[in-house]
Amino acid sequence: MPRGKLSERTKKQIDTLPEKAQRTFKKAHDSALKQYKNPNKRRSKSDTAEGVAQKVAWSAVKKKYKKSGDKWVSKGSSSRRSKKSSKK
Repeated sequence: MPRGKLSERTKKQIDTLPEKAQRTFKKAHDSALKQYKNPNKRRSKSDTAEGVAQKVAWSAVKKKYKKSGDKWVSKGSSSRRSKKSSKK
């Protein structure tokens, strides 16, 4: 689990992610916590380091995964399948 303080709701959301996506979230979250610890590095001084870290982490996950119904699926796996089927 990431180092910062996550709400129970956020923890439950992370638990629904595939393992690889959970690792992506954790790495991005931990890195952003370090990077945005200093308020001068944040876009808005009213944002907390934790809030920024969560935004960064979810953005990292959403680059590679999408929600399909109740599940998160890799964007790459569906595009690979469609490329294979279009070659037939």
